Amino acid sequence: MAVVGVLGAYVLLSFALERGMTIGVAYGIWAAVGVALVAVIGVVALGDRMTLVQVGGIVLVIGGVLALELGAAATH
Repeated sequence: MAVVGVLGAYVLLSFALERGMTIGVAYGIWAAVGVALVAVIGVVALGDRMTLVQVGGIVLVIGGVLALELGAAATH
């Protein structure tokens, strides 16, 4: 199942790159989504606890990706 997920992620990444997304923005989105999803899955499915500092970290990661995307859009 994990192999299917990884292959699917690479296929979707290739589609995004073919449509003109820069590799830096694509990797930033990939990393941010991965970090946020693993943290949320840990809380929802595994009973992990999340502190306000950790929530703030996830918000900063997402904000960083948005800054990358907005910066890339400004150069086009």
